[in-house]
Order: sequence, then structure tokens, then C-alpha cells
Amino acid sequence: MKVKGIIGAAFVCAIIALAIGFSSCNRMAPMVPDTEMTPTMDAEISIGVAAELTGPYAEPYGIPMQRGLELAREEINALGAGNFTFITVDTQSTEAGTIAAVQQLVNQDVSAILGVSISSMLKEAFPIAQENEVIAFSPISAAAGLSSIGDYVFRAGLATDVLTPDGVMATQEKLGYTKVATIYDAADTYSTSSNAEITKALMANGVEVLTEETFATGDTDFSAQLAHIISMEPDALFVSALAPDMVQIIVQAHEAGVSDSIPLIIPDVSSAEIREAGDAAEGVITFTAWLREADTPGNQAFIQNYRAKYGEEPSPWAAQSYAALYILANAVANAQ
Repeated sequence: MKVKGIIGAAFVCAIIALAIGFSSCNRMAPMVPDTEMTPTMDAEISIGVAAELTGPYAEPYGIPMQRGLELAREEINALGAGNFTFITVDTQSTEAGTIAAVQQLVNQDVSAILGVSISSMLKEAFPIAQENEVIAFSPISAAAGLSSIGDYVFRAGLATDVLTPDGVMATQEKLGYTKVATIYDAADTYSTSSNAEITKALMANGVEVLTEETFATGDTDFSAQLAHIISMEPDALFVSALAPDMVQIIVQAHEAGVSDSIPLIIPDVSSAEIREAGDAAEGVITFTAWLREADTPGNQAFIQNYRAKYGEEPSPWAAQSYAALYILANAVANAQ
């Protein structure tokens, strides 16, 4: 069953409520839908999943995404609200692998493609789906503006331009900072978007940005940037990076004594990064778009079901992916 009619129907009705979580690294965040759905479809709908199942982005992003999608698929099919099957392709956490995965799924005539966590890779791969009029729906990627690739491209998470202003406002109100520093990955689309929105929000709130330090994806030594930041004596340090680099910055900032006197504020930190950074993550502050404690309809049931199936706590990326398939299923039902 092809569902291209979704575009002209109700897909845009998926509006996600924002819940900002301000914490010292014990609250994380995305969104979970109401799980009550009306049985609607018997025809099998083939969905492509392009996920980072190997490589550096598998553990923090791709595997939680796959698990969230699979849990939602089992529930939706059991409810009789859909008959979804997955065709899963490993992107190998590379741009070339992501492009190849999306092209392979398009060639297999799937009804829609879910996946692609990394904004830099989405930017290169999703135009293939757009050109072939195949819905491409990323549960995780968050760089601002990527949905403008075309009217077949959607995302479930809150983009940086939506999440960041409220996060900056909440942290400033709590910490009272007046001058800050930032550090970001200048080679990564999400990180540059995050930093741009952070600095924009800071300036709008009258906060002075003392320095914007940069690095490139895969760098391992951040001592020069951290030393310069310490010399500037900021009230806080904002970090924009993907998980592997984020963890290294947290650890090295702790070793350099940055986090002893300068709070680290890092959007979208998950429990995976906290575990990997260990004691160095103590005191790290995050703002993101899902709270494990939230009483949003379906949220606690999702958490319980995820624990039962996988034997661990869900990450924000698992939750957003779980929500994404429910959003897609509702769109299919409304589009008929």
C-alpha cells in the first residue's frame, strides 16, 4: 500500500507539546503520543527504516531509535490500527552509508522512510526521498530548517530554533548568568545550528557571549579551547556537539577544572552520555523536550513497556522514535 496521499491530508496535524526540563543531569527529554487508536487498516504498509546500527552513532542514537520504532510497531499492529512491516537498512553512521540506505529504500518502493538521526546526513540523503515523492520522517534530527527540504520531509523532535529560546530563558532565570562562552562542532550541521540559536537567544536576553570556540567532528583534544574559556571567566559554558564529542568535552572540562566553577549547559544530553562520562557529568545541566516524569497521555505506559521489552530505561531518542511511528500511523489513518 502506497500512502503518498498523506502529504495532502493530515500529516501536518502532528503538533508536539514542549516540556522544558531543567536539571542537574537526572532528567532527560522528547514526546509521547496517546496510544488510543481506532482500528483502520488491514493492508500491509511497508516502512523503510534507515538507522545508525553500527559506527559511532549507533549506541547513542540509532539503536534507541530502532527500539522505539519496533515497540510502537508491535503495539500499533496489535491494536489493529495498522499493519506495518519494516525494511531496515544500516546507515553505518556515515554520510555515504545514509545516502545509500535512503536510495535503497526508495528503490524498494517503501511507503515512507523513518530514521536518519544525524542532521548533517539527513541534509544530504532526504532530498533523494523528496525527489521521488517518498515521505521521509526523522524522529531525532534537530537542526533548524531541514524540513524545508520539501513537503515530503518531516521530523518528530523539536528543532533547535524551537527548543533553544525557552531553554536559555529557563537556565538564565535559574543561574542568573550575564556572560557566557560557547563551544561547538563547526563541521556538524546540528551543532552549528544549536550554537547559532543559543547565541541568538542569549543576545536577545542581554547576555554577553565572550567567546565561541570551535572544533571539528572527531577531534579528541579540547584543551586549548577549554583553557581559553577558563581565561575568559564566563558564568556558564554552552556545549553544542553530538554524543561522542560531547562526552569527551564533559570529561576534559572536568579534568581541567572548568565544571568546578563554570556550569556546563548542554542541550539534549541523554542518560547514555551521562553514563559514559561518569562522575565528570555531575552538575551538567540540560534542556530538552521530553521528561520521564511527565504525565503526558501514554508516557508512563511507554516507559513501562520499553523497560519490559528491553530491560533498560528509554532514552529521549527511543521516546521520540516511538512517538514518530504513532504520528505516522495517525496520518495514514486520517489520509486513508
